[in-house]
Amino acid sequence: MTDVSKRVDTVKLVIDGVEVTAEKGELVIRVAERMGIAIPRFCDHPLLAPAGACRQCLVEVEGQRKPVASCTQTVAEGMVVKTQLSSPVAAKAQAGVMELLLINHPLDCPTCDKGGECPLQNQAMSTGRADSRFQEEKREYQKPIHISSQVLLDRERCVLCQRCTRFSEEIAGDKFIDLMDRSSGEQINVYRDDFFGGDGTGDGEVGDGDGDVPFNSYFSGNTIQICPVGALTGEQYRFRARPFDLVSTPSACEHCASGCSQRTDHRRGKVLRRLAGDDPAVNEEWNCDKGRWGFRYATATDRIMTPLVRDEATGELREAAWSEALLAAAEGLKAARGRGVGVLPGGRLTVEDAYAYAKFARTVLGTNDIDFRARPIRATGSSTGLTEEADFLASNVAGGTGVTYEDVENAPSVLIVGLEPEEEAPILFLRLRKGHRGGKLKITAVSSYLSLGLEKLGAALVAAVPGDEAHLLGTDPAVAAALSAPGSLLIVGERLAEVPGGLSAAAALAERSGARLAWVPRRAGDRGAIDAGCLPNLLPGGRPVTEAGARAELSLAWKAEPGALPGTAGRDVDRIIAAAADGTLGALLVGGVDPADLTDPRLAEEALDAVPFLVSLEMRQTAVTRRADVVLPIAPAVEKAGTYMDWEGRLRSFGAVLKSTAMTDGRVLEAIAALLDVTLNTGDVMAIRRELGGLPGSTASSPAQPAAEAARPAQPAGDEAVLATWHQLIDLGSLLDGDQVLAGTARPPVARIGKDLAESLGVGDGDLVTVSTAGGSVTLPAAITDLPPRVVWLPTNSPGSTVRRSLGVTAGAVVKLSAGVPGPILAEGAVQ
Repeated sequence: MTDVSKRVDTVKLVIDGVEVTAEKGELVIRVAERMGIAIPRFCDHPLLAPAGACRQCLVEVEGQRKPVASCTQTVAEGMVVKTQLSSPVAAKAQAGVMELLLINHPLDCPTCDKGGECPLQNQAMSTGRADSRFQEEKREYQKPIHISSQVLLDRERCVLCQRCTRFSEEIAGDKFIDLMDRSSGEQINVYRDDFFGGDGTGDGEVGDGDGDVPFNSYFSGNTIQICPVGALTGEQYRFRARPFDLVSTPSACEHCASGCSQRTDHRRGKVLRRLAGDDPAVNEEWNCDKGRWGFRYATATDRIMTPLVRDEATGELREAAWSEALLAAAEGLKAARGRGVGVLPGGRLTVEDAYAYAKFARTVLGTNDIDFRARPIRATGSSTGLTEEADFLASNVAGGTGVTYEDVENAPSVLIVGLEPEEEAPILFLRLRKGHRGGKLKITAVSSYLSLGLEKLGAALVAAVPGDEAHLLGTDPAVAAALSAPGSLLIVGERLAEVPGGLSAAAALAERSGARLAWVPRRAGDRGAIDAGCLPNLLPGGRPVTEAGARAELSLAWKAEPGALPGTAGRDVDRIIAAAADGTLGALLVGGVDPADLTDPRLAEEALDAVPFLVSLEMRQTAVTRRADVVLPIAPAVEKAGTYMDWEGRLRSFGAVLKSTAMTDGRVLEAIAALLDVTLNTGDVMAIRRELGGLPGSTASSPAQPAAEAARPAQPAGDEAVLATWHQLIDLGSLLDGDQVLAGTARPPVARIGKDLAESLGVGDGDLVTVSTAGGSVTLPAAITDLPPRVVWLPTNSPGSTVRRSLGVTAGAVVKLSAGVPGPILAEGAVQ
């Protein structure tokens, strides 16, 4: 049966005198590639639909009266193809196309950023003429023009291959850039919002008027990478170096849980650019702009390079030697062990560093009070005394869910809850869109409104008032229908932890429907921290702390005293903060945690002020370092080796890009442990990997998910509304802080309200709306959106909208609305 199937689906053809078998419908250019024949091309890209725009890939096909484009020609039984290697006709046609492409090209290779890695440059040498026959004046354009704050366009270099426009439309779904005008004036540019080009002159020029729509796509950097000439360049890299000056190192993105493979290029000890790596199983050949350009934090002026110790006499932080700082940290933590030490590693750690924190907490501090979750979590009275999410992660995520990007792309149906893929997991968004565009994948989202990203996924919306998601998962017919097909997936985001009963309802729905369940966090280190043991209820390996056999085996592996590891679940992040604030804890050990990310930033800062001893392991000055007794600088991702674990559970290992004396978290913790007579063995990445690989695996099944009661949403009245909120991809996050160029591509913060609510307030699109609580207020322009009644949406942490700090609440809270600006003075974050 298999052989018959192959005969039906394949054809035989001849290319350059060699018979070859190919799949029916395959493109000639792909078959030639497999044979090792390089046909010149510009518009062709394996992940984009065929266009035949540049005509550089012309070949001779027997029976055709003129050469044909091999990037659009599909194979046929008995076809005879001659490439430029065996056909003078094809060679002459390719040379002619090259000559036409170079007629108006500026030939400015010495000053062009693409020089040295330019397909046009390479193919002009291999295919073009030695001398130009064109003597007339070349076409000129204003150069360059900013089509966004990050992307610059030199139109005279463009060969109209349309790779950029096709990527934007097909892959990203952002049709901001396209072919404009006709004939000799045809050019690539951004859209205009009026017929004349925005300035009303009607001169036919684009990119010059105020009416142009910026190329503010989250994936715009990919167009620079796939541009086969130097027409598109990046603001951060333009004129900074030449490709042959750079040292390239494979790397992995440290920003989100997508797990993108990347290439980092540096020169003279400084990173100059990052490119998307080629990894078909994960990010294919794409990455988001945050991952591509969000690396400047490592060279920020407020980076901490020397340990700091608080002077007892002055009460101020002062620079100290490593030996003094490490000794101060060790003595302070030792003195605090009797009262208890809370450990907050944060969510941006590598697996190796997360494991070091988990091991340090258990063997040095003797506590399970460790939690990586630097975000709101909601206690629901679980039978284990922990938050609902901690139980959910132990039952459904630790050890792996088995769901992959390939499963997402090929699933018949996906239900998304508590997750905005384009904002929180961009590469997952691209895979969902790829499946949707292929016509196979149906997407349903339980959300407050149909966002731009969900629209681009063709998603069906199950409208939810924040807080009602658990109820909808259990009762809504559209939710059940979305998972009715075999092979369906239920994808939940970390935000569902803020909904009482939400994660329990998701687990029950997956079991009831037979759908496979996947959990997608927002930060790169979150998924690995679970299996590394950075939770109060889980040991490294994802085994429960209450499992005596797991503790005994781990004690043996760690060479710890029998019974030394604590056997009861510790406090989660909110309870650690509360205990520090009320004086219960003796010390805090804090990694990369920003108090503004926590449930109650003000309480978190009070806890940092109140705790008797505070140790901070950080890269830059933060609200934690300013209050710390000891600050120990650690290496950014670019200066260390390590591993991230993406949302699939796939390990993404990388090496150090730059040589540095900066130490990893694991090495710093090992040095502190040594002063306390404990051998931690976490100073070397390879040693940690070997230790992790040798840990005993779980012999017991995952603990059952304890049921948590679902609550109904709050009921606002009068001028009140229920708050919906999530992070935008490019916001005020600590790894993007200070990068104004990248910030220029962020989506403008707005307050989204429904039509009825807008009418009751007497506001329209663009009018100011103030959202307030007893803790403060946020004022933003209104955006009238199809939302459930009495729901308002704000970005969580964008300019003018720092929800948790300004309002002191999280999603699902009741807030007050009013038109305009409160009082005679603008509120914090107001837009004038």
